[in-house]
Amino acid sequence: MLRILFLGDIVGEPGRKAVIGHLAAIRQARGIDFVIANGENAAGGRGITPKISIDLLRAGVAVVTTGDHAWDQAEIIPYLPTEPRLLRPINYPPGTPGQGSVVLDTAKGKVAVINAQGQVFMQPPLENPFLGVAAEVERLKAAEGVRVVFVDFHAEATSEKIAFARSLDGQVSAVLGTHTHVQTADERVFPGGTAFLCDAGMCGPVDSVLGREIRPVVERFRTQLPRRFPVAGGIVGLRGAIIDIDEESGRALAIERLAEDFEPDAE
Repeated sequence: MLRILFLGDIVGEPGRKAVIGHLAAIRQARGIDFVIANGENAAGGRGITPKISIDLLRAGVAVVTTGDHAWDQAEIIPYLPTEPRLLRPINYPPGTPGQGSVVLDTAKGKVAVINAQGQVFMQPPLENPFLGVAAEVERLKAAEGVRVVFVDFHAEATSEKIAFARSLDGQVSAVLGTHTHVQTADERVFPGGTAFLCDAGMCGPVDSVLGREIRPVVERFRTQLPRRFPVAGGIVGLRGAIIDIDEESGRALAIERLAEDFEPDAE
């Protein structure tokens, strides 16, 4: 059995410090073989930098995924083509820097990770993920001989996430949603053997609005006037999921949500 830990959107310094500081202990306590984390909000709450990517990889994250904020830090653009373990959504048009999938060797066989972005309520509008990801799964299985395929689907609409995952049931090991920063309670393994969770949640401040300070977000809703949204402080929650996969068949055996809170000064 292969046990994968997936961590939802890492938000700012609090989120990344908690991941880096606690990941080793979580891996040991839960018997984790492979770690994937969405890092698209890790730099001040918007984007990711090369240094943050390196820090996460050194801490034990095997693959870092992103989403619509992948490009918010300009320095990441020339870095993306140099680090295959840092992904951007696969459904960007040809010629976009970086790549949307990667295959890594582990002690329990090859693991493929695909990063895709939804279309509903999302900017910028990208190519159809239903078509692009299905084609990539077929290519990876034929060219790389992979059985375990994990998909991070970065999308807003729950209906699109569910439909996307259902379309891949039996073709991939897991489809986990990111982007909304709110962990859902709909984890299950579909009949074809694909584990699913609509949104993994975030790794960031608990007393916040999606990781940001509460007051300016409330004022924005009240007045409609522009506000800066600093990353909040306080207790940090790590949210995600643990998926058990039969490495021989690639079928998911079980999925459970991860939800652990930590004091901000804990290392």
